[in-house]
This record gives sequence, C-alpha cells and structure tokens, in this order.
Amino acid sequence: MNKIIGVLLLLPVLVWGQDFEVAPIKLNFNADPGESQTRVVTIKNHSSKRSSFILSMGDYRINSKGEKEYLSASSTKTSIAQWITISPSFFDLNPNEEKEVSVSLQAPFDDFSSRWGVIYVRTTEEQTGFTADKVLSAGIGVSARIAIIVQQSPRSNVNISVKINRLQEIGQITDSIRTFTATIENTGEKITRCKVYLIASNLQTYKETQFEPILFETYPKTAQQIELSLPKKLDKGAYALAAVLDYGSKTNLEGTQIIINVP
Repeated sequence: MNKIIGVLLLLPVLVWGQDFEVAPIKLNFNADPGESQTRVVTIKNHSSKRSSFILSMGDYRINSKGEKEYLSASSTKTSIAQWITISPSFFDLNPNEEKEVSVSLQAPFDDFSSRWGVIYVRTTEEQTGFTADKVLSAGIGVSARIAIIVQQSPRSNVNISVKINRLQEIGQITDSIRTFTATIENTGEKITRCKVYLIASNLQTYKETQFEPILFETYPKTAQQIELSLPKKLDKGAYALAAVLDYGSKTNLEGTQIIINVP
C-alpha cells in the first residue's frame, strides 16, 4: 500500500509540516459502462490535536514534458469529477484516530473512455463540524493538502497503442552522462504504463549494452517528451543507439534509433 505522511501539495508549491497520513495515494478503477465500483481511502491524524478534514475533486492534464498540471474540477474533457462520489467528504479526527472514506465511481452506460482526476485531502483550521459549511462557502480556513490520483480505464476497452520516435541527443558529448530525448505518443484509448530503455550496439564488435529503463504512464491522445541517460561506460567507437518502448506483454516492442560516436 502506497502511503505518504506529512508531504503535502498546495498549488503552486509543495509544503510540509502537517502531520496526517493518506493511504493509498492512487486509486485505479476499471469499470465498464454502466458499472459502479468503490475504493477505500484511509486518513489518519498523527497530530496532537483534533483536526478537521475535507475531501474534494480536482482535475489535471499532462503537458508535453509528462508533468501534471492541476486544474479545478470538471475543467477538462477527460475529467472524472462527475463520476465520483466521496463519502464522507468532511469529518473530524482526534489525535491518532483514523477514518475510512469510500470513493465510488459510476460509469455512464454509453462511455468507454478513460478518465482521470485528483482528490484533495485537506486540513482546515480548528473548527467544529457545525461551522464547516460556512468555512467552505467563504473559501477560508483551508491549509495544506495531499493529492490522490484517480484513474478510470474500462476493462472492455482494449484499444492500446503507444509509439516512440524522434530520438535525439540534447547534451554535449563531453558531459559525464549523455542525455537523449524521445517523444512518446499514446494513440490509443487507455492509460498505459510504459517502460523505455536504451540499447547501444557497437557497429564493429556487435556487442550490445542495455541500460536501466525508465517507467512512466501515458494518457490517451497525448504526446510527451521523455529524457534518457546514457552513462559514460562504453568503449570508444560508433554505436547504433536504440530507444526501445515496452508497454505490455501482449503488444509488440516499439523502437527508434540513431547513430552515435563515443570518443
């Protein structure tokens, strides 16, 4: 189970110091159209005083660097906010007390698309449950928060397709670690976990060297740039350098290649 303790997300900066725990920090749904599913999130108060917690929805999109940009709820075409119900969404916890929160998803009958968003778990200033509505409506009293990533990708949608291209070097050959970029395009309809690794093949000796992969997710109908590092431990010579994409055991490997020289 993934956990994060005391590392809190505020927009636009990261803040820490509050003492509460959220587990897990990622919820995956795979509901088919018309199906409902429920996941459970546990919130625990590690502070020495009674604290109030609020859970609310938000959106995010992926930029060209593969980074999440956080937005208000229901502001994107791929928003999951209207499909999600959180119960309870406001509660108080005593010191060392914990609470299980149900996060339910109801998929529409005619929608096979993937959706995603975020649930913010926020603490508020010391208050009672009676005053919570007034605080929320006034938009004050909210302090740090933790983000839970929420994703939905229906089981019956098997349109998975990811491409890799445009491998190029962006650093200097004299750098201690040579750096390359490649473009990943998700042309399918599924949120897909990917692995990309470099393979250097000596054009004279035909010796191949494979380097540690990087792991990441791609989102439907998006393109992002990834960065790959080549440690300086190859013998001198000319190499065919391939960036190989693996996005599932039932799919073919994808690749892009360039020629490089190691002085």
